[in-house]
Amino acid sequence: MKAYLAGPEVFLPDAVEIGARKKAICRAHRFEGLYPIDDSVVGEGGAAARRIFAANIGLIRSCDLVLANLTPFRGVSADVGTAFEVGAAFAIGKPVFAYSNEPRSYSERATPDGMAIEDFGGFDNLMLTEALGGFVSPPDGRPLPLGDLAVFQACVAMAAQALGDAPQSQRRMAL
Repeated sequence: MKAYLAGPEVFLPDAVEIGARKKAICRAHRFEGLYPIDDSVVGEGGAAARRIFAANIGLIRSCDLVLANLTPFRGVSADVGTAFEVGAAFAIGKPVFAYSNEPRSYSERATPDGMAIEDFGGFDNLMLTEALGGFVSPPDGRPLPLGDLAVFQACVAMAAQALGDAPQSQRRMAL
């Protein structure tokens, strides 16, 4: 089964190494990891952005499931690009399993600034939490660095267990 590896690690200085490690973890669970920067698009500006968008959407369409890193990135919520990929995958019926290296709930991380805070006990906005087939965070309650793959490994194992015995018709989720 092919798994699209969504997450903000692509912005880290060691993104290629992290991608290789994630793909190795996937192989150990009989998944083929599809990492967004495997087919890096060269260039700048709008044309490059359109090619990256098309390439990533193509990878999502070609995969059987999505494994998403929803660790807060550049704020209190998941990376907006990763959140989009989760939504796109869900909308076309791909199962999505996710993890976060941050154990605190969204309401614990967010500051009200005079507005209501969504408090359903989820790790992020309810639209993300409800789109998932499963979610994992650090079991000991301590946050881990963005590039730490211990919780990713638990997420891959969870997905493999969830999808391992399910018939193909039950592997799809949709609106």
